[in-house]
Amino acid sequence: MAAVTRSAMRTSEAAALRAGWTEEQLLDLAGTRLGHAIARFFPQQGTAVGYLGKGHNAGDTLVALRVLKDEYGWQTAARSAFPIDGCAPLTREKWRQSGIGTPLEGPPPWRDLKQPLLLLDGLLGIGAEGALRGPLIPLAVEMEWLRQHAGARVAAVDLPSGVDPDTGHPTLGAVTADATFMIGNPKVGLLASHAVNSVGSLVLVPLEILTISEPGEIELICPQDMDFGKSPRPYDFHKGLAGRVAIVAGSARYPGAAVLAATGALRGGAGLITLHVPQDAAAVIAAKCPPEIIVRSYSSPAELRALDCDALAIGCGLGEPDSAHAAELLDWLAQTTMPAVLDADALNLIARTGQTGMFKSQHVLTPHPGEFARIAPDLAGLPRETAARAFAARTTATLLLKGGRSLIARHGQPLWCNATGSPGMATGGQGDLLAGVIAARLAIGDPPQQAAALGAWLCGRASEIALGNPALSEESLTPSDTARLLGAAFHDWKSARR
Repeated sequence: MAAVTRSAMRTSEAAALRAGWTEEQLLDLAGTRLGHAIARFFPQQGTAVGYLGKGHNAGDTLVALRVLKDEYGWQTAARSAFPIDGCAPLTREKWRQSGIGTPLEGPPPWRDLKQPLLLLDGLLGIGAEGALRGPLIPLAVEMEWLRQHAGARVAAVDLPSGVDPDTGHPTLGAVTADATFMIGNPKVGLLASHAVNSVGSLVLVPLEILTISEPGEIELICPQDMDFGKSPRPYDFHKGLAGRVAIVAGSARYPGAAVLAATGALRGGAGLITLHVPQDAAAVIAAKCPPEIIVRSYSSPAELRALDCDALAIGCGLGEPDSAHAAELLDWLAQTTMPAVLDADALNLIARTGQTGMFKSQHVLTPHPGEFARIAPDLAGLPRETAARAFAARTTATLLLKGGRSLIARHGQPLWCNATGSPGMATGGQGDLLAGVIAARLAIGDPPQQAAALGAWLCGRASEIALGNPALSEESLTPSDTARLLGAAFHDWKSARR
């Protein structure tokens, strides 16, 4: 879905009013869907405290608090920057309907509250401009203190207060959100890579009457607006139709990378996965693999020329092969025409030998920032969006540039931005798992851009779902936790519930 500006959203809201919608109908629908979206993203019921200004953004928040309380069993309270009588008339009505009663006069007594503690930032909406002022400032400071010292998480309503929705730049004292629930449409500035630490995870709250469907220069990967990867399998489906994935990965030094890539292909839906590993690592890797994976050893990359598969993943944990092996591997890769994910050490090898000209239209490249700097050193210092677009302009391959906000770039197409994921994914092996999932999608016939987008979305969402388990944390999340919940992520993609 295309990201839009503040001005475009105002135009869309005005058009809805001209079409017969009332402000209250729009606010009630937005607030209700917001409440459901928050409950799905934070599935463990605790205490939700709204931090409210006096405009309609506060009204949205009050409706959401009512939904959280009445339909999901959350305890709710509110802090208000202004007397209720000083709020907009519609916001005053939502106060009355919320059942919250008198706002808290001071910070919530967090030690005594049911955990987890969730703070809803409803101080300012998209209509406000500039830095926080007056009584909004101490409430923003209070939210940040609770986030830093009391384990609270902050969910921003439409945008974090004080962050410019067009540029993504925070003003002095702006709220830092762990998740931002964008109403109606993604906001162009909030998708920017430099905004990631201000906005956290991005969640779309669909509001069809406000949706702007025109294409844009940057678009959010979201199941509400994308149809691929959703069709059920025919009843007579078999493993041959699910696709055959060949994975060339692993080494004696990095056996786990090969196992995780194969697991990603298995959980990503491939019908048959064959893992090709160096002879000296085969026994160790085979012992660690799920029983569904076929493990075959090779002594020379020349043996890979006989591979018969629908898609290939290469590079995870390969290490640095000797010069003879490297030459054979590159020669084979340059000649093969099958769809392929090129990851990690495959990219390093290509960069080291200066053969980036071998990238083809059927390739998906999945570098992290360090690997990207090796394959495109002239672009490494540019803003991520600029660098991704420039790289796509010089190759026919699809680029998935990993990061806090992973980007998918392909020549002639809008830049796609992934919104799922968590800082908990900052663990070795998550990229290997992703490579396997993308390979599975390529094997079943997804075009490279769609395979990359769906793979990134699924792995990020699976990690989010895993962190809904109170036994897990950002610090303890592993790629294996992510892999176990890829099925749940598929369900969320197909039903557009994220």
